[in-house]
Amino acid sequence: MGVVTTLPRGRAFTRADLETMPDDGRRYELIDGTLIVTPAPALRHQRMVGELHLLLRQSCPPDLEVLLAPFDVALAVDTIVQPDLLVARTADLTERDLPTAPRLAVEVLSPSTRHIDIGLKRARYETAGCPSYWVANPEEPSLTVWELEYGRYVERAHVTGHEEYVAQLPYVVPLIPGKLVG
Repeated sequence: MGVVTTLPRGRAFTRADLETMPDDGRRYELIDGTLIVTPAPALRHQRMVGELHLLLRQSCPPDLEVLLAPFDVALAVDTIVQPDLLVARTADLTERDLPTAPRLAVEVLSPSTRHIDIGLKRARYETAGCPSYWVANPEEPSLTVWELEYGRYVERAHVTGHEEYVAQLPYVVPLIPGKLVG
């Protein structure tokens, strides 16, 4: 992997460009050929990611796998994303990436990613056919769940604090947002 000395001008970024980005603790993603760079997340964000990871792993069936970021999800040649958590069929995973939509993508909001997670990423996961998309907010705390219905996301739940939600997709997982932030 080379060191980036210049960025492409006048054209969309591709996976080849993404592979030249430095290993500097930032997250580099592509959405429709646009480079998205985000800083390392805060403590509350990481606590929520960790708790969600544990809950998802506890219930995960043997044909699926739960992965933490950074791990590439290649939705298109110009759209490579790294959800905070993903659930995928083990058979779909490669050593390099997940070359198809995950069964579940989870994003935990940060001030720098809110617009991207709720807007751009949600739209790309929907278009790619990801059956379930969750956005968790460590500040409220809350969880919003969208599921595909006839190719469009429909909000299935929005729970806050100590309200319980029992997810059905990609498998049964009981969640209480208030218990995810420690």
